[in-house]
Amino acid sequence: MSGRAAKPLPMSDTERATLEQLSRSQTAAHREVQRAKALLMAADGVANARISAEVGVTPVTVRAWRDRFVEDGLAKLGEVRAGRGRKASISEEQVAAIVHDTLHTKPKGETHWSCRTMAKHAGVSPATVQRIWHDLGIKPHRMDTFKVSHDPAFEEKLTDVVGLYLAPPEQAVVLCLDEKSQVQALDRTQPSLPMVKGRGATMTHDYKRHGTTTLFAALNVLTGEVTGRCFERHRHEEFLNFLKVVDAEVPKGQAIHVILDNYSTHKHANVQRWLATHKRFHLHFTPTSSSWLNQVERWFRDLDAKALRRGSFASVPDLIVAIEDYLQAHNADPVPFVWTATAESILAKVARARRKLDEVVNQ
Repeated sequence: MSGRAAKPLPMSDTERATLEQLSRSQTAAHREVQRAKALLMAADGVANARISAEVGVTPVTVRAWRDRFVEDGLAKLGEVRAGRGRKASISEEQVAAIVHDTLHTKPKGETHWSCRTMAKHAGVSPATVQRIWHDLGIKPHRMDTFKVSHDPAFEEKLTDVVGLYLAPPEQAVVLCLDEKSQVQALDRTQPSLPMVKGRGATMTHDYKRHGTTTLFAALNVLTGEVTGRCFERHRHEEFLNFLKVVDAEVPKGQAIHVILDNYSTHKHANVQRWLATHKRFHLHFTPTSSSWLNQVERWFRDLDAKALRRGSFASVPDLIVAIEDYLQAHNADPVPFVWTATAESILAKVARARRKLDEVVNQ
């Protein structure tokens, strides 16, 4: 069935090139690929009946695509005109009810709705619930953690730390320091299986404990380099020893600004006496419950994800070797974290969070 030849559809070289690329796409929507193929055939003067047979649509659709291309070109190629396409099978009132119940109610005996429980509750399909949640960005299965600091000096400490990130002092080194305590040397009970095509690597869910170590680390905000040492414990003695390591590594004549949390060992009397004789050290404490403000915490996350979580360590020395190997690899090509948030923007977010908490408490 060749059909009567049609007048070739006018199109520019650029439009043809775009349609040819779209017609070969493996990721574009199927209807867009169909339309691209149909328009290219129309540009070659192929009859509408033959185009419809080869592309898999009706001749009426082919004529509509031709007419719309004449009117709009490629501008609205992926759009479906109002009134066309599949009609909604659920009313706006039902959508509103599903959204309301998702946000303000819970299924009996459970903490949150799932697609299936909400579908049964609302009398619709799970796919419909999932589509509504996806379109509106509702994620009942997700639970994020947070804590708003109640430190009376929150604003002062925040401004101080963010100021060091955004405008570090000249002739000085800014270090984010913290300890990652109780890092466990975990040994899997059976050998892990390597990754193969079609299946990821595997490891046993159970493990043997072979002791712990504590990693003290100081991240150079400007360069991204990290100084790290492992100790058996994390008392003020170990903290003081690590400060001495930092003192030895930073060139003389440079001031050292250290960002750290409010852990009691950081404020021990022996530490204070040592600092009194080492005037180039300046400690800057983050607000309580604000570990996110210390950039070395971000580096700890990378260490855990890339070197520890999937590891198997038969002893603490094996664990320490893995940590030191990661440190060495990181410092061979360090990349600093880029801090962009201002103190004002953070304070505004915290203020909104506090207002929300007050609303919940006062309900």
